[in-house]
Amino acid sequence: MGGAVTKSESLQKEWVPETKLEAKIIEAVQRRASRGTTMKSFNSIVLKFPKIDEGLRNCKAIFQEFDEDSNGSIDHSELKNCFRKLEISFEEEEIKDLFEACDINEDKGITFTEFIVLLCLVYLLKDDSSTLQKKWRMGMPKLEPTFETLVDTFVFLDNNKDGHVSREEMVRAIDESGERSSGRIAMKRFEEMDWDKNGMVNFKEFLFAFTQWVGIDENEEDDDNNEKNG
Repeated sequence: MGGAVTKSESLQKEWVPETKLEAKIIEAVQRRASRGTTMKSFNSIVLKFPKIDEGLRNCKAIFQEFDEDSNGSIDHSELKNCFRKLEISFEEEEIKDLFEACDINEDKGITFTEFIVLLCLVYLLKDDSSTLQKKWRMGMPKLEPTFETLVDTFVFLDNNKDGHVSREEMVRAIDESGERSSGRIAMKRFEEMDWDKNGMVNFKEFLFAFTQWVGIDENEEDDDNNEKNG
């Protein structure tokens, strides 16, 4: 006899990807999940925060290189140049979809934080391409381990491997850490991730929240731009 279906479980069953890109991201996450995760606990993730922060900051030089007009954001044309120089072979429609998905402010420009998320999505989506992985290592060798850690973390949190993290999965992951007030911490972390408040966190939402957790701050971008333009 089956038990009652919870609200979050019902939402997960009814949810369908809104875009082709979302569907591809879920497929890529599930493909990666089939290989398992090296993460053992939420505490093991927290211990990696400083290393992840350091790795993500390595994106800064890449971002500044392709922010050709030094205005603090990368427009669609600059992103296409970025992909071409990094030898990332995406179709025009795919580049457009990625740009729109990561341009959270809808201001026609990709900020530094949005650029980090975009590159990690590229890493995930091309995870099955050995050719691109070789090119990636040549162009951005310091970023690959960081992005792999982010993907690995999401796979750890996504206990049922459906491509999303539910509130229950987040609570369970942090409960197992044995921390006091773990339930409250888990709920706070989940709310920070669940931007659209639909009770499920996709990989993109997770990435944006994670950059904040490890200390990547949009205000730092503004400070850098002021220094360059001052």
